[in-house]
Amino acid sequence: MNGLQLIATGGALPGRTITNDALSRMVDTSDAWITSRTGIRTRHWCTEDESAATLAIAAARQALDRSGLAPADIACCVCATLSAPDATPSVACQVQAALGLPENRPALDINAACSGFLYGMAVARGMLTTLGGQYALVIGCEALSRLMDPTDRSTCVLFGDGAGAAIFRLADTPFALTLGARGSDVLHAGGPSREGSAPITMDGKAVFRFAVDALPKCLHTVLDETRLTLEDLSWVVCHQANSRIIDHCIKALQADPAKFYKNMDRHGNTSAASIPVALNELAESGQLTPGRPLACIGFGGGLTWGGAILTIQRVEIMSDERAPPLSLALLDSSYPKGRRPLAKLTVKRFSVFDRKASQFWGSCHRR
Repeated sequence: MNGLQLIATGGALPGRTITNDALSRMVDTSDAWITSRTGIRTRHWCTEDESAATLAIAAARQALDRSGLAPADIACCVCATLSAPDATPSVACQVQAALGLPENRPALDINAACSGFLYGMAVARGMLTTLGGQYALVIGCEALSRLMDPTDRSTCVLFGDGAGAAIFRLADTPFALTLGARGSDVLHAGGPSREGSAPITMDGKAVFRFAVDALPKCLHTVLDETRLTLEDLSWVVCHQANSRIIDHCIKALQADPAKFYKNMDRHGNTSAASIPVALNELAESGQLTPGRPLACIGFGGGLTWGGAILTIQRVEIMSDERAPPLSLALLDSSYPKGRRPLAKLTVKRFSVFDRKASQFWGSCHRR
């Protein structure tokens, strides 16, 4: 079958780390309250010079470097985001320019909120099969701090910024993909660049009910399509919205909790970036098993949902500190053995709510 095989990853986090204690000095909350209800302890928010686009460029550049491919090998670039700094040029076009990707190849943004990376995979696969080419660059990036009211404790404790990128190869490999949508405003956000636009608002209970229904259904759908079982999977990488959602589904599925990757304690909910950031962390820690399938499950605003099963191309993990900050590399690449963590960088753009946020930046821990 014409499936997608993961061959390289990249990631980027903004330079400001926001702890629960820092938030407790701004709104009526506490570290214990946030952690017990969400599993989140810290999240990363963009500085004045950071944006979803610059995070995306950094993550994409890292993935391309790790892949051993040339820019000319990339047949399409798809970026999933709901917090692009500009209506146009799209983030994907900014990535194309920054990385020197060919001009006769498509580059576009899509918005499916927290399911965006999976929608991006589907779009990329479709373009590879219809337009030709073997390799696709798919990015999930967000600057959700640009869309938040930092004085609203029901949302400001949840969301973080970041970017993850993946390079996929069109291959005859086990693969399944399912997508769906149901129009609803239980999770809503205004535009990131319009003065006075509405911040993120959410009916938490309704979103929870939706998520604990969508997650296991998506997983069962892709397992059935590939005739695999949960035990066959190396990992289940879910959208990192809330620890309670994943724990609820683990219990309902009677699954091994160790198979479900979690990182929301360090990053919060990064929407479209959460799945590729998690994949990159798994790659950098040497926990992706070549040839063994894994599942990715997304659910979120729209409402949207999606699930995929894919395999990992055989890779080398790198350890030489002099090497580029790589995690996954093609076996035939010339990289030395080694690995480094997610790129930390400084990028650009401000939100309509930054005037409120600026009152407490000084109290926030900066990594």
